[in-house]
Amino acid sequence: MLVDKPAGLTSHDVVQRIRRALGVRAAGHTGTLDPFATGLLVVLLGRATRLARFVESQAKQYLATARLGVQTTTDDLTGAVVATWSGDVPPSEHQVRDVLATFLGTQLQQPPQFSAKRVGGVRSYRRARRGDVVELADVPVTVHAIELVEYQPPDLTFRALVSAGTYLRAIARDLGHRLGLGAHLTVLRRESIGSIRVEDAHPLEEVGRSSVVPAQAVLQDLPTVILDEAARKAVVHGRPVSDSEAAARVGSGAVALLAAGQLIGVAEAVDGWLRPTVVLETP
Repeated sequence: MLVDKPAGLTSHDVVQRIRRALGVRAAGHTGTLDPFATGLLVVLLGRATRLARFVESQAKQYLATARLGVQTTTDDLTGAVVATWSGDVPPSEHQVRDVLATFLGTQLQQPPQFSAKRVGGVRSYRRARRGDVVELADVPVTVHAIELVEYQPPDLTFRALVSAGTYLRAIARDLGHRLGLGAHLTVLRRESIGSIRVEDAHPLEEVGRSSVVPAQAVLQDLPTVILDEAARKAVVHGRPVSDSEAAARVGSGAVALLAAGQLIGVAEAVDGWLRPTVVLETP
């Protein structure tokens, strides 16, 4: 199910509402959105929850607004103010564009203290709320594209296409640091995950059984292989099958397996063999 998450709810809240609305127990989201954030949330149901890692690994596009001159504990509008800038003249639009461009490519990013990263087995945000000083290790992230959409000081809106695990709050924080005046995120909207776009999502208040889409809809970025009946039977029992399509493919990787228009599972294509890693259809 593709949901356009409203502000004010956690991603878990959204999943709980869907469970109640559909009367299902197995449901989970693929990639947390902070409570203040809106936009695309992919919720997987039943056996399709096994597909989470294939969705989570896709690049994500966001539209975000940062406020310059104010730094907060959480790097967003929900945190306490820890520093303000006293300067009279804000950076020029040219300066902002130049600094945004420095985020392009792969670099190390320090996750926000108030994040779901685990430190000593405890969520970072739990330790931060207790007043602990949390030192999170830098992690490599990739910004595939970033552009300034609007600049009305002290606020600037930018769009970014980023790798999984990238924190837009951290980009806002680091943008402020690079401009020499601090910043925090005030608005965040997820526009896409891979080829899945928020325009195809349903508002939470409208979701129902008619909102459920076939599982293959969330695997649009994977190559597909159509199985014949013999191969389908082998796959649903977890057995690898040979496949000329995979053999002709350069390299290897995850492949969506379809039969009669339905997603049967996902396999790893290696040396002309399809080795099932997730099977959705029961024998």
